[in-house]
Amino acid sequence: MDQQFWEDRYGERDQLFSGDPNGVLVTEVTGLEPGQALDVGCGEGGDAIWLARQGWRVTAIDISKTALRRAAANSADLADRVAWTHGDLTTTPLPSRAFDLVSLQYFPLPRGNPATLRTLLDTVVPGGNLLFVSHDISDLDPDPERGFDPGDFFQPADAATLLDENWTVLVDETRPRNTPPPEGTRHTHDTVLRARRDR
Repeated sequence: MDQQFWEDRYGERDQLFSGDPNGVLVTEVTGLEPGQALDVGCGEGGDAIWLARQGWRVTAIDISKTALRRAAANSADLADRVAWTHGDLTTTPLPSRAFDLVSLQYFPLPRGNPATLRTLLDTVVPGGNLLFVSHDISDLDPDPERGFDPGDFFQPADAATLLDENWTVLVDETRPRNTPPPEGTRHTHDTVLRARRDR
């Protein structure tokens, strides 16, 4: 799932995703005090745009330039609130303790780069939240033709094992999806981790 993979995916159609924010994001973030947010794997911008309209200032990062162009085109009125950022998390440096919210929504973070997950945890400020959401792994089947194995990617539970006494886990569960699954899939449940860095 490198840059070319995602450019090819976005090139298959004019709009790959619905443009709506992810349901878990809306559920978990509504009511939080807006601040600085990092949207990891922002795609065409549904989550970042929603966050910005709620008052957040968003750094939205994605490996696909095509997705970022579409996101920027759909949010011209938010240019002062969203920084659309081209980057690969395995190589792009991120600032330490800079974000009040770090959101990973169904982001395929390879296990081959364990330092990347620790880096993402380090970007959360004291008092800030990490929100890591994945499809329930039991809903996912390996796809040898595409070289996809869900076991090759970090899950929210992996992030939970890295949290020390400086964190409070607020949500750690698998729950039914509150929005319909993507077309052609059987993703009926989400695995959700929300944790607050206390210090």
